[in-house]
Amino acid sequence: MAKLYFYFASMNAGKSTVLLQSSFNYRERGMATLLFTAALDDRAGVGMIASRIGLSAPAQLFEPGLDLFAAVADARGRGPVDCVLVDEAQFLTKAQVWQLAQVADELGIPVLCYGLRTDFLGQLFEGSATLLAIADVLSEMKAVCHCGRKATMNMRIDSAGRAVTTGQQTEIGGNDRYVALCRRHFSAALKGPA
Repeated sequence: MAKLYFYFASMNAGKSTVLLQSSFNYRERGMATLLFTAALDDRAGVGMIASRIGLSAPAQLFEPGLDLFAAVADARGRGPVDCVLVDEAQFLTKAQVWQLAQVADELGIPVLCYGLRTDFLGQLFEGSATLLAIADVLSEMKAVCHCGRKATMNMRIDSAGRAVTTGQQTEIGGNDRYVALCRRHFSAALKGPA
C-alpha cells in the first residue's frame, strides 16, 4: 500500500541530498520517479533540485494553482511512475498536500515529501502543517547547531549575521540568509544582544 511520507528538518540537514539519493535508488532498479520542486526557488536553476554536496536532477515545477494529482495522473498516462518525490514541500498548499495523499491512496504511488517544518520565526508553513497532520509517515532529519545540539529552527540573518525578526514568511536563500540553530540559541538570537 502506497503512503504519503514527510521528511522534515531545519536547513542544512541534507533533505535534497536524501531526495536525490532516493530517486537514484529507484532508477537504479529500473523504476521511474517523478520529481517536483517549488517554482519560486530557482537557486539551483529553474526546474532543478540540487544539494550542497553537488548532486542535482531536473524536476517539474509546482506553483500554488497546480493540481498535483492531475499532474501525476497525466505523467503516468505517458509512462510508468513508481514514486513521486517533492522537494521544498513546505511551499505546498493545503489542497496540494491532499492531492498528493490522493496520489498515494488512489493511484497507489508512494509520495516522498521533503521540506522545512517552520519558518524563520518558528511558525509552521501551510504545506508542512498539512503534511504533519495527514502524512502516513513522519520522519525528522537531523542538522546540528553550532553548540552541537540538534538544530530544529531556521533563523534568517541580515548581512551582518544578526537575526531578522520581521518580513515575509518566504524569502529564498541559503547559508547567506539562514542558519540552523537549536531552539535555545534561536530564542536567544531573536531576543537580541543581552
